This record gives sequence, structure tokens and C-alpha cells, in this order.
Amino acid sequence: MDRYLWNFDTISAIQEVDFHKTLSDFYTRGIDGVVRENIQNSMDAKLADKEKVIVSIKCGEIDARNVPGIDEIKERIHSLEEGNMYARETIEHMKDCIEKDIVKYISFEDSNTKGLSGAQYGRSGENEGTWQAYAYKKGAHHTEDDHELEGSRGGSHGVGKIASNSASDIHTMFFANCDEFGNQHIGGTIQLIEHKYKDKFYRATGDFTDIKIDEKGNEIYYPFENNFNEIFRKDTRGLKIIIPFLREEFYDLKSIVRSVCDNFFIAILEGSLVVSVNDMEINRNSIIDIVKNTDYYEEQEPSEIKTNFTPLYVDTKLNYEPLDIFIEDKRKNKYEFKLYMQYNKDLKRGRTAIVRTIGMKIEDKKIKGHVRDPYNAVLIPKGHKEDVFLKSLENESHTALSFEHIKNDTEKKNANYFINKISTVIGEVIAEYIRESNPSDGKIDTSDILYSVINDFKKDLMKEVKSTVKTTKGKDENKKETTVIKTGGKKPGKSKTPRKTLKERIKEVIRRSDPKDGNKVKRKRVRHSMDPEFVKRLVLSDKEMIMIDFSNSNNYISDGDCDCDISLSVIDGEGKEYEGEFNIVKNYKEIIDKNTGNQCNVDNNMIKDISIVDGKIKLELKTTDNFNEALKFIYFVEV
Repeated sequence: MDRYLWNFDTISAIQEVDFHKTLSDFYTRGIDGVVRENIQNSMDAKLADKEKVIVSIKCGEIDARNVPGIDEIKERIHSLEEGNMYARETIEHMKDCIEKDIVKYISFEDSNTKGLSGAQYGRSGENEGTWQAYAYKKGAHHTEDDHELEGSRGGSHGVGKIASNSASDIHTMFFANCDEFGNQHIGGTIQLIEHKYKDKFYRATGDFTDIKIDEKGNEIYYPFENNFNEIFRKDTRGLKIIIPFLREEFYDLKSIVRSVCDNFFIAILEGSLVVSVNDMEINRNSIIDIVKNTDYYEEQEPSEIKTNFTPLYVDTKLNYEPLDIFIEDKRKNKYEFKLYMQYNKDLKRGRTAIVRTIGMKIEDKKIKGHVRDPYNAVLIPKGHKEDVFLKSLENESHTALSFEHIKNDTEKKNANYFINKISTVIGEVIAEYIRESNPSDGKIDTSDILYSVINDFKKDLMKEVKSTVKTTKGKDENKKETTVIKTGGKKPGKSKTPRKTLKERIKEVIRRSDPKDGNKVKRKRVRHSMDPEFVKRLVLSDKEMIMIDFSNSNNYISDGDCDCDISLSVIDGEGKEYEGEFNIVKNYKEIIDKNTGNQCNVDNNMIKDISIVDGKIKLELKTTDNFNEALKFIYFVEV
């Protein structure tokens, strides 16, 4: 038989004519997905007696002839036949790349780690170790005997290894290993499509491995002893991942540095991880300078940060004391977390970093109803139970909390409930920060600036709103005092005070105005400062709804429908007015008059020609990125 360096299982006929779907999934994540997966694997393999994991990332170029098994790779790629448009484009790209003499590569080499065990036994089934799971099993990972250690590990779905394949133009990766006894072996995988090669049909996945025949005549995979090029060598305990034919767009040192910081800033700040990128070391001290460097993070001012929140997360973790919070699942199980939070009115986007105990960020979570509140937060589990539960909620790429991947309906509902509960609990903390930062001393009543569902507006927000607020004093559980306060929104009602005459009301609020609507004659206009009782406001993620109902107000001076103009001023917690500080054009990109459906114009920082129908003004204002939901306003209506 022919002796191959790359071995594919034989099949009777070709059935699958497309590339593995996960390849394209990881490809869309770019170099970030590759960095995340490989550093996570290194952290999972940390030796118990070591304080930190060290990962060295190298990027460079290599002579293609030094890639193990390159000649056979060329032959197999040239034997591929496309079955659809996507496969055809991919195959043609692979054929072009395989002819290059000098190719780029990236490698990830870890230290203070276990490395893979049991390589000398191959795929024989004897003394199965981590080598067999990593090298030969698809969609699986080795399970630790230590249940607490297993629960804290970053991976679980067993698909992360293919992230390295996706970074290669020819879908090829190698792993060099040195175990605790100093044994050095090398393996690898390649992801093609099912193909015909030398008159036989083969599966899509190939392994870089040797084959030996046992006494029963069975073919057994065994790894090669590592005598290959230096780039593919690993001679200290641990694992080294090598990806040759690195995609051009992935060869970006700044993106690699940024990815390390974005995904592992907690591990780095806590000293459990040190990473070097082409000899640039990222540690607990240098990361502070890196996140302040505009070469890596262009957005630096709090008001500028809208896409990458790592500089804020680092600041929050270092400079703010954590809060202890409890989040319950559907079964009333309580999970305890540390919540680091800063509230800064200059911030334009509110995000919460969800972080595992190994120090890896899962996602930048958007808290429902608080996406544009001026806060930044980091959420970290306090114990093993919490970390295991979070791990069960990760999607397969470990980039978001999800419930879709859970098969059991009961567990899926519980997961969905818990994920929503995270938003609820953190939202309550954010709301408290907002209340503390915007105190009311009675000078102006903003209690009926309502945050409600859109259906309330369809009913003109006329239904009474009731709620219960509980305030607790004291830390001792046996001495706590709870006060229950019931609150209710007011319905605009008819005033008991006799309505003033038109002339009397005009004299109170009259001011001179410039000509309007082309009218060449200056006219007298009336400016109303609207009582908050008659202003209903709803702030959504990308727009704001306002209804002003002054049909029963003594300040309403028109007996029929008419038009008006509106200006607004920001007010602080003491009721102090800051006229002219709020720029309407910069904060609203479109303003719709809901009474007419027409778009309103803005002139001289005033919304013009708004209709009043039955004494009501209804506006829909689409907000820009500059808009701050936490601001409070007083509205001036000119009729």
C-alpha cells in the first residue's frame, strides 16, 4: 500500500460536496476567533502549581517546502472537484495558494501547561489521554477527572480546533507537543471536501499521522516523532499550534494584540496570563498602556467609545469596587456575582462584560432598556457553581450567552429565564445609579416621565400607572425595616380654578417673535413652559416618543387645531435649566409628527410646524449616537 503522511478514512462514494460549515463560521470571526480559541485552550491546560500561563504568539514567513507533507497536500487539493459555486471558488483559491513558495504563518506556543498526554499510545484505545481526544476525535474534548477543574475550563463543545483550520488558506493546522516526560510528537489536520485520490474515495478530514499495523492486522494511528522544521518544533512542556498559509487578512499584529486584550483583559490584569506577540509582552502592567494607545484603540475619550469597550472595562475593573449581586434562575437557585460598575455621564453606550472565572470574556452584553445609559460594567462569577452554569450557557464559539443550543426544553426555558434575569438585575443597579446621579428636590416633578411599552401610546397613555417601591434600612437581617410606598401616575383632569381669559393668559407669557411661514409682519406669539404633568416620554433603543397633552391646561390658548414650535432645555437634578445646551440636530436624525405623519424641520435649535390635534402633540424622534437617555428636559411650546 502507499504510505501517506496525511491519512483520510476511505468511503465507498462521494456524498458531501461542500466544505465543513464551521470553517466559514469561524472565518467570519477573523483573527479574533483564532486568538480566542487557542489562548483559551492554553489556559484550560494550566499546571496546578503554576501561577500563570505564558503564551507566545509568533507571526512570520516560511518556505512552503518546510511545511510537513506539503507535496501530498498539493496532490489532494488538485484532485478536488467542486460540487457547487461556493466550493468551486474555495477550491480555486486553494489551488492558487498552494503554488506559493514563501507563505505566512502564525503559531501559539504555551508554557506552564500540561501539554497532551498519551501520544505514544496513538489511537489504539489503550491508556487514552488528551492526545487522542485532541488529535483524532471530532466534536469532542477530553473530560477532566477533577469536576471543579472541568467546570472552570473555557471549552466544552469540541469544535474550537477547527478555528485554526479556518485561518489557513488551505485549511491546514499542526500541533506540536512535549509531555511531562519530554516526549515530542507532532500531529495536524486538514479540512477538504470528500474527494477521489488515486482511484479511491476519501472523507473530507485528514490527519497528519503515521499508521502502524497491530498483531491483529488493524491499522492504528500513531503520531510522528517531531523532527521537522524549527517552526514546527516544541521542546519544552506544553503545546504549540502552527498555522501555515495564514490568510493575508489575518496577518495583522495590531488586531492580534487587540484581540488578546479584548478577550482576556481580566486574566491579564489578575496575573494569571501573560502573552507576547512577536516579542511584545502583554502583562498586568503593559495592558494599561496598550488600551490607552490610539494605535490599538482609536476611541479613547468616554464620549467617543461606541464600538470597543476594553479601555472602559480595564478602567472599571481597576478603579471601582465590586458589588455583590444575586441572580436567580427559574428554579429559584441563587447565583452570586461580582459586579464592577462605573457611572459616567460622558459615556454614550452602556455595556456589561460577562467574564468566566478563567478570565475570558464571553460577550459585551446589552442590558435591555439601558443600551444607551452612561455606564460600564464587568460581571464575574464568585464561585464554581456560578461558573459551571455560565459555561453551560455559552454558544459553541464561546462568544455569547445563549439558550438555542440546549436540547432539553426544561433546561432551555431555564437558561432563557436566567439570561433575561441578568438584564433585569443589572438594570435595577443601573437605574439606582441614575437616581443617585439625578436627585430631585421638588423643584420640578419628573416622576411621570414614563418608561413604558409602545402600546401605552396607542391608548394615549391615559390609563393610571401604579407601582410599589420598597425601601430597606439596615444590614442586619433580623433588624431590617421595610417601607412600602405606592405610587400612581396622574390623569390630566379639569382644573378647579376658573379658566383665565385669553387676554389674561397672553399677557402672562407673551413675547416678541420673528416672522413665521413667510409672513412679513412681526406677530405676537405665546410661549408655554410645559408642566411635567402633561408630558409623557418613552425612550427606546433608537428612538424617543413624546406626547404633550395640554388640552385641560390653563395654558392651552387655542380652541381648535393649530401648529406650534417646540424648543427644549436640559435640567439637572436640582431643576436648574440649561437653555441652549442641547443641540437638537446632533441628537435627533429625524423627527416625525405622529398627528400628520410629516417630517418636522429644525431651525435655530427649534422643532418647527408641529401640529396640535385635540390639544395633543405627538412626536417620534429617531436618535443619533450622540443621544444620552439619562438627560431630563423641560419643553417650551410656542403657539
